Amino acid sequence: MHQYTEYFTMNESDVLNYALTQLDVFDRDAKLTCKEIGDGNLNYVFLVVDPASGKSLIIKQAGPVARISADIEVSTDRNRIESEILKIQYELAPGLVPKFYKYDPVMNCCVMEDLSDHDIMRKALLEHRQFPLFADHITTFMVNTLLLTSDVVMNHKEKKDLVKSFINPDLCEISEDLVYTEPFYDCPRNDIFEPTRNFAKSYLWEDEALLLETAKLKFEFMSHAQSLLHGDLHSGSIFIKDDSTKIIDPEFAFYGPAGYDIGNVIAHLLFAYVNADSVMEDTSKREEQKAWLLSSVRDAIDMFREKFLNLFREKATDRSAQIPGFDMYYLNEIIQDTAAVTGLELCRRTLGLAHVKDITCIEDAVVRAHAEKFCLIMGKKFIMERSGMVTGEDFVRVVTECIGAKEVHI
Repeated sequence: MHQYTEYFTMNESDVLNYALTQLDVFDRDAKLTCKEIGDGNLNYVFLVVDPASGKSLIIKQAGPVARISADIEVSTDRNRIESEILKIQYELAPGLVPKFYKYDPVMNCCVMEDLSDHDIMRKALLEHRQFPLFADHITTFMVNTLLLTSDVVMNHKEKKDLVKSFINPDLCEISEDLVYTEPFYDCPRNDIFEPTRNFAKSYLWEDEALLLETAKLKFEFMSHAQSLLHGDLHSGSIFIKDDSTKIIDPEFAFYGPAGYDIGNVIAHLLFAYVNADSVMEDTSKREEQKAWLLSSVRDAIDMFREKFLNLFREKATDRSAQIPGFDMYYLNEIIQDTAAVTGLELCRRTLGLAHVKDITCIEDAVVRAHAEKFCLIMGKKFIMERSGMVTGEDFVRVVTECIGAKEVHI
C-alpha cells in the first residue's frame, strides 16, 4: 500500500486510500466511493464521497504531462500555484471560489470543496440555460482579483514578491504558443476542421496586418505584469447554479495583463452564442437565448467598468494613480486588452489544439464550418478594432456587424 511519501500518478483506488489515511475528514472505517471526473486538458480530478455521512470533497492531482498531449510537459508546481491562488482569491472575492482544505507538495494534489450541487457552466450553456446573476457575480470576482492585486492598490515591493511567486513559466508557455502563436500560421500541431482550413489561410494567415497585431499582443502578454490573473477563465472553469457562481482551476495563474481574464469570459459567452445560433431549432427560444448571451456580454463589460472605477477610487494607494483622469485611462487600456483577448480566444479555440465543445458538438459539417468562420470573423475584428472598444455596446456591435460579414464570406 502506498504511503504517499513519493510522487506517483494516483488512480481511483489510490485516492480512496489517500482520503482515508491522509485526510482528517472521513471516519477511518467509512465506505467511500471515488470517481475520476476530470474532463480538462491537464489534470486528474477525483470526487470522493461518503454516502453514509453525506460528506464529499474533490482531490485534484497534477500529472507530469498534459492530458491533452503527452508532448506538452508541465511542471507539477502548478498545483502549488493553484492552491495558493485559491486562498488569495477566497480572501479577495469570498463566496466566489470553492473552499480550500489542503495542499500536498509530495503528491502534488490539492483538496477542496465539492461543488456537485453546481453545474459546469459550459455544460449548462450547451443545455441553453440562462443565469441572470452571472454577469454580476463574475464582474465582482474579476474587479476584486484584478484591481486589488495591482500596483494601483498594493505596496509595490509586496506586489513584486507575488510576481516572483507566480512566474508559472510552463503554463505561460502553453498560452504563448496556443493562444498567440500557433493559430496564426499553419502549425502542424493545430487541429483544424478541414472545411475551415482554406478560410483560415486566406482570412488570417495571409493577413500581415493581423499577424503584426498578434505579435504585439503576444509580447504584451509576456511582459505586462499588471494583475494576478486566473489565467484560464472560461466557461469550463466556472461552476454555476441560479444563485451561485464559483470560479475554479486557477493553475494558469500568473501576473499579466488584466484584460486577459475578462476577454476569456467574453469569448466563451460568444461561443455559447454561436452554438445557440447553430443548433437551436425553435426560433423563438433561439433568439431569446442569443439575446440573453449578448446582454450578458454587454453587462459583463459595463458592470466591470462601474465596479472597477468605484473600487479604484476607494482603494487606490499609489499617489500617481490618484491623479484625476488616470483611473479612466487605466480602465480603458484594460477594456482594449479585453477586446484583443476576446478575438485571440475565438481564433485559437477554433483553429488550435484545444477546442470547445460549443463548436465541436455541431454535427452538421456545413453548419459547423459556418460557425467556425463566424468565430474567426469576430475574432479578427475584435483584434483589429480593439482601440475603439469602450463599452459593452461596442462589444455587442462587433457581433452584430460580423453577422452581416459572415454572409458575405460564407
